[in-house]
Amino acid sequence: MMGRERILLVDDHEANLVALEAILNPLRKTLVRARSGAEAMKALLRDDFALVLLDVVMPGMDGFETASHIKRLDQTKDVAIIFLTGADGDPSHTFRGYVAGAVDFLTKPFDPWVLRAKVQVFLDLHRKSRQLKEQANLLQRMAGRGEDEVRGAELAAELAQRLVTMEERLCAPEPGESGLGVEAVKELSGQMATARQTCDRLVEHLRVAE
Repeated sequence: MMGRERILLVDDHEANLVALEAILNPLRKTLVRARSGAEAMKALLRDDFALVLLDVVMPGMDGFETASHIKRLDQTKDVAIIFLTGADGDPSHTFRGYVAGAVDFLTKPFDPWVLRAKVQVFLDLHRKSRQLKEQANLLQRMAGRGEDEVRGAELAAELAQRLVTMEERLCAPEPGESGLGVEAVKELSGQMATARQTCDRLVEHLRVAE
């Protein structure tokens, strides 16, 4: 049975971490704290995370530098990052955040409902992404068993490429984009769900053909 998804909360202020935990506890996910960029990287290399909520302004390694490290490593590059910043922050922070690999950007103080809703959408997308990868891998294994399954292999490869394209758009928005936001991510989530349904049908077809 799959364990609860992990969310990494990164902020150098204890009060902010406590507030984030209070907002996100109703989601019943595993919440892990990090008080610095260095602590965040250690946590990410130790465990798998579905999402990172990352403060921009921190001493030492700030949020942008931390995000760059996350996106450079194969083990962590696909983890979604939501940047958190103060209302009096530099206006250029938003642009820098998306360039660094953020999927969204929230300004403190944020509405608890909005934060929970956005986090839930990204968790749903993460879940569907993993399911689709598993289905694509299963298809590729099954489709190599005979000439009759060649088309199945081609469709599996097509679905895998579709997933890669969606993840690239999610985890690395084009410089200058205003961010995907909840609605765009819901759209991607729906596309992934449709692709997964196609995978399910193909898997069932190949099992019958065995």
